[in-house]
Amino acid sequence: MLGITDVWAFVLGTVLIILTPGPNSLFALTTAATRGHKAGFGAAAGIIIGDCILMLAAVLGVASLMKAHPVAYDAVRYLGAGYLMWIGYKALFARHTPPTEIDSSAHASRYAPRNAFRSALGISLINVKAILFFMAFFPQFVDPNHPHVWQSFIVLGLIVQSLSLCYLTTLILAGSALSRRLSGITWLKTVLNKLIGTLFVSFGLRLALD
Repeated sequence: MLGITDVWAFVLGTVLIILTPGPNSLFALTTAATRGHKAGFGAAAGIIIGDCILMLAAVLGVASLMKAHPVAYDAVRYLGAGYLMWIGYKALFARHTPPTEIDSSAHASRYAPRNAFRSALGISLINVKAILFFMAFFPQFVDPNHPHVWQSFIVLGLIVQSLSLCYLTTLILAGSALSRRLSGITWLKTVLNKLIGTLFVSFGLRLALD
């Protein structure tokens, strides 16, 4: 099918990869849980667009350039690690604003979908390992003799993004339901923020030390 050698094996591999916990899925879930479903879907949009850009970069050979210039790769990696730790720092020291104050307080912008979109886009784009992954994973399922290999990459990308969107939507709905249950329980939301912050700091440290 359009130069794809084993589409079902690709789908299975993609599902297993998507289900692996990481900064993107954690951010979508916790954004919906702490800021509501609108911000959650804003985050999902940032993740999807960020992944599209990374896939395009992989197809264009940016991964090969990174391998040829390890200093540039390390620079982007450390920048990404710093960004993840900064996200974690903000969550660790975030002050919870009651829902009744959200629209009238200076914290309202933090709940806006556009801010969740920008943060999620940044988290997605600094994942330089994703470029290397797409570069290594996609060609395994593409017939090099197909006359239009680029079509195969587009179809594989659409499959990945469709599955990712389904998964992110599930996380957002779960996070939104959790948010309603936690409504009014300020101390529990504070604990959740601390946990989120710790996880993002650990993601940043792992990226920097890997």
